[in-house]
Amino acid sequence: MHTKPVLKLSEVHRVKRILRRSRLNTVCEESRCPNISECFGSGTATFMILGDRCTRRCSFCNVRRGSPSPPDPEEPYRLLEAVKTLGLRYVVITSVTRDDLTDGGASQFVACIRLLRRELPGIKVEVLIPDFGGNVRAIESVVLEGPDVLAHNVETVPRLYPRVRGGADYRRSLEVLKIAKETNPSLLTKSALIVGFGEREEEILRVMEDLRKVGCDVLTIGQYYQPSLRHHPVVKYYSPEEFQRLEEAARSLGFRFVAAGPNVRSSYRAFEQWVSSVEVL
Repeated sequence: MHTKPVLKLSEVHRVKRILRRSRLNTVCEESRCPNISECFGSGTATFMILGDRCTRRCSFCNVRRGSPSPPDPEEPYRLLEAVKTLGLRYVVITSVTRDDLTDGGASQFVACIRLLRRELPGIKVEVLIPDFGGNVRAIESVVLEGPDVLAHNVETVPRLYPRVRGGADYRRSLEVLKIAKETNPSLLTKSALIVGFGEREEEILRVMEDLRKVGCDVLTIGQYYQPSLRHHPVVKYYSPEEFQRLEEAARSLGFRFVAAGPNVRSSYRAFEQWVSSVEVL
């Protein structure tokens, strides 16, 4: 069991100052992640590129919707400077969904990975990508740039997609992970489930099986918390025993690393997830 670190408020403020100065967004802030103080307090953050406006309308997500601005060519350089200033050795990059772009924003991911690799040899890079509209070449372009981990979250069970993930498609999300693994079989792939939308346990188990069929290596499972009254309601709060049962079921299917618990999120303690997954190779 992990010991919760002592919160360093000065470090939280330092990270926020660096992010504001760099004009960078984080999924930590945009999604109101329950772990934000712990992560910022340890000097880590999950950077969100391509702006702060999403073109989809997932009913559980707190990221703002609307018409986004064109990709900023200077954004990779601002990301690099923030990573240097924070002294990070492991970087997680995600983005809003950009259905307005032909490649879904894949070229911006490529630019960020390439710059970090060139300027910071030895740094580990994890990307949490959207589905790029199912664009195979876009997915392949990110994989071929050589991230250490590629994540794409299925989020919920297929039955609930119309209500929870408007504009997304369950099979398309599985295909993203399948294409990534086929493009680079040694790539560590990862996905996440959020529970509490009204899914049934047998549906969760089927999703786990589907993820393993496409070679997904790492799975995280966390509790959904309703950001506001206009978002999808919480149908159920899972007990520690239920999370433990889900974690054991996932491990029995052969995932290299599994984390399940109320506040577990895809990028939470990502470096520890990577280390644990590599150790079982």
